[in-house]
Amino acid sequence: MSTMAMPQPTASEAAVRYLITNYSPKGNKVGWLMMASILVEAWDLYSIAFVLIFIREQYNPDPLMLGLAAAGTQGGALIGALLGGWLSDKIGRRVMFLITMVMFIILALAQAFVPSVGWLVVIRFLLGVPLGSDISTGYTYIMESMAKGEREVMGNRWQFMFAVGEVLTIGVIVIFLLIDMQHEMLWRVTLGLGAVPALIILIMRHDVPETAVWLVQKGRYREAKQVAREMFNDNLDMLPDQDVKVPKVSTRDFLADLRKDPIRWRATVYGWIACFAQGSEFSTFAFYLPVLFVMVGVSSVLGNNLVTMGLFCFAALSGWVGPLLTPKIGHRGIAIAGFGIVLASLLVAAFALYTDNKMLLPFAAAAMLWGHYWDASNCMTIPTMVAKPKYRGTASGFAYMFVKLPSFLAIFLFPSLFAAIGQANATLFVAIFPLIGLLAAIFILPEVYGYEND
Repeated sequence: MSTMAMPQPTASEAAVRYLITNYSPKGNKVGWLMMASILVEAWDLYSIAFVLIFIREQYNPDPLMLGLAAAGTQGGALIGALLGGWLSDKIGRRVMFLITMVMFIILALAQAFVPSVGWLVVIRFLLGVPLGSDISTGYTYIMESMAKGEREVMGNRWQFMFAVGEVLTIGVIVIFLLIDMQHEMLWRVTLGLGAVPALIILIMRHDVPETAVWLVQKGRYREAKQVAREMFNDNLDMLPDQDVKVPKVSTRDFLADLRKDPIRWRATVYGWIACFAQGSEFSTFAFYLPVLFVMVGVSSVLGNNLVTMGLFCFAALSGWVGPLLTPKIGHRGIAIAGFGIVLASLLVAAFALYTDNKMLLPFAAAAMLWGHYWDASNCMTIPTMVAKPKYRGTASGFAYMFVKLPSFLAIFLFPSLFAAIGQANATLFVAIFPLIGLLAAIFILPEVYGYEND
């Protein structure tokens, strides 16, 4: 590969600015392909929630070990988000999203054959690494392959994809229950089936090119021109035809750069807070909805799955409507509305539990999920979008870390809190998180819809 001295920075800057504001006819297709990986995470995360009862039935683990089995993927994803985002900036978006899918296929199959809960914890922790990595890489790819406005709507659809994954998962489990599948076979097959959508996504992603923005940032101008011709039908004439050497960047540079722009800094801080708040509210109350319904006597195991499936169908509608409303009411509007709805819903749910009003609980849960799918919609989009392209993978990984840290802690520890202080008090405690998110949306988040950064 031939190299030459660095050209004037304006050439590279002009190319990046052009690329991140251009629209590709393939952009929506690529965006959906990146969003599709969320189906894989949703399957893994929520399948364990619905089969925990059968794992407990077979192995009778203590609550902490059972919590680790449920939360193991979240712990691994915490590492995967940081490592994957950093590697995405270092070695490229395409390489990372191919590696992560291969890893997930292997590990998803492995968890179907574990001999004990201990091994299940280990495999699920390792499984979380590619999951966390893939989300941060996928967001980076979307922000670099779609035009402003379009990329934000697509990025905000991740909650819709989560809901679709949840409904598919529950639907499959309901079928297994209806055919009276033996319980050990049910949970093993359910967990192992996560490899199927991962394999489909891997095949569909195989020919997706590296983003031209990343290639420009790395000085690989010849490849950038080729990708731009394929994706944008443009030759990027502002760039020379030879590659250049560029200086390396570090995580320290990313953090220092954030502080230079008050808008970017405030938006990113909000993103971190919102990620933490929405991850906490969901991983405590919503993650244990199936267990909660059984405990308060809402229905049988099959009926509980059917009720939960209905709730997530309703949530999928919310996940579709929220991104469509974002261009009209902005990121602040969707965040304030979402956290506000969740806060009110959790207070109603706590009241229902205190007063033993079982009929009210599913309606409160439905409203909570509707609001959650709004407040969570842009918490990854915002910090990834406002970051400079050379730090975008790192920015996405940092944001996802704030999703997975509370998710791991909540799923691991919430059962013990649930048992210690009771259902109603635990639900009231969870209301702290949407309150924090609501205050952050009102007082910290600037409106950044359509924000353009080069």
